[in-house]
Amino acid sequence: MKIIRLYTFMALGWVAVAIFTPIIILASLAGHRAACDAMRLWSHSTLWLMRTICGLDFRLVGVENIPAEPCVVFMKHSSVYETLVQQILFPSQCWVLKRELMWLPFFGWAVAALKPIAIDRRGGSKVVKQVIKQGIKRLTAGITIIIFPEGTRMPIGETRRYGVSGTLLAQEAQVKILPIAHDAGLFWPKKSYGIEPGVATFVIGKPIDPSERKPREVNEEIQTWIQNEMHKLDA
Repeated sequence: MKIIRLYTFMALGWVAVAIFTPIIILASLAGHRAACDAMRLWSHSTLWLMRTICGLDFRLVGVENIPAEPCVVFMKHSSVYETLVQQILFPSQCWVLKRELMWLPFFGWAVAALKPIAIDRRGGSKVVKQVIKQGIKRLTAGITIIIFPEGTRMPIGETRRYGVSGTLLAQEAQVKILPIAHDAGLFWPKKSYGIEPGVATFVIGKPIDPSERKPREVNEEIQTWIQNEMHKLDA
């Protein structure tokens, strides 16, 4: 039954993508904020489909910690679900993502309208410089940058060393880092043949000031906090 619900959701979800893609692209002509508003409508509709068909909903803890000014967000990446929820959390945002995502029909075109920082993950030090250079421009324009610091989806209970580009960007731009932990991977893990019903919890931590600190030290603090919060949610 779960796999039937999953494929039903995915079929209707792609219909929603096809409908909203031209809307998002047209909205982008009016500016980045308008494109984000259109993307947020798509996200709300997709989350509604998920809730109605698969029985998966979410709750937010620590919304009061979201700063009014642009920041760099470090979010755990263990599912597709958080990429939907993140869109409704920040009025104006863009993401650091692998450039291959922008080649996808419809979805990639919609994402491209939000001016992401599209990187070649094999680029080494060039990637760090790209994230800093383009990220400063986005932050200066009032756009929050969302980063998955592990670089890829990680199964629940697993992690890898965080990349330094996000922290270096926050230091150069003199903004704070906002950590977000969640247990969405328990309900919709990678390569899953079904979506578990329930309520995924997203915990938004207090902003961290990375200035005048070693990037690796900042990363270790954030990674420890995120993993500890995820252990609490898992328990």
